Amino acid sequence: MTKPLVLRSVLAAAMLSIAAACSGGSAPAPQPSEHARYHATMLSRPIPMPSAVLTDSRGRPFDLRARTDGYVTLVLFGYTNCPDVCPVHLANLTAALRQAGNIPRNQLRVLFITTDPARDTPARLRQWMSHFDHTFIGLTGPKAVLDSLQREMQLPVAVKEASNSAGDYAVGHAAQVLVFTRDDRAHLAYPFGTKQQDWVDDLPRLLKETWGTPGGSSSQQS
Repeated sequence: MTKPLVLRSVLAAAMLSIAAACSGGSAPAPQPSEHARYHATMLSRPIPMPSAVLTDSRGRPFDLRARTDGYVTLVLFGYTNCPDVCPVHLANLTAALRQAGNIPRNQLRVLFITTDPARDTPARLRQWMSHFDHTFIGLTGPKAVLDSLQREMQLPVAVKEASNSAGDYAVGHAAQVLVFTRDDRAHLAYPFGTKQQDWVDDLPRLLKETWGTPGGSSSQQS
């Protein structure tokens, strides 16, 4: 069974190059971005933010579209028992935000959406998310809704693997972080392996990105 990671272990793991053992459903290796200034893959077509109401780690409803409108929103699907991909992504983001102290945090949302709702209760999400940045938002919901969200975001739906003799199991899930800019569309995907410095470089630019606005930097529309 993968035991919960404490922050020290998570931050140490973030410095290592680890195989994405829990990301069996992840997308193919990213190609060089058309937007060369970002350390990310440019999506061939922007993905609109889906409409759904989830539950946050305090047990409160979270209207996905309404609560992210006008923000730069980073979305990661995963689960709290994940041994590598999820804690590494979140730890790198935590460290990057501390390093880039001039980022207007009130304009940024980081959402961790569980792919294991049977175990990731709001209380469990709250406890696990406390190891990272206090502004990160953990979300859960009915499995059917979570599966639909992954499809709408053009991600492979997470797969629960066979349980071992103790009843523990892993969940294969997509390993990328989708970035929705202020036009409420995802234009970029950051793969597992994105470094802290990559986030430090890119986050200030993402917060100034003008996709979908008059005179914006991209003419792609969904």
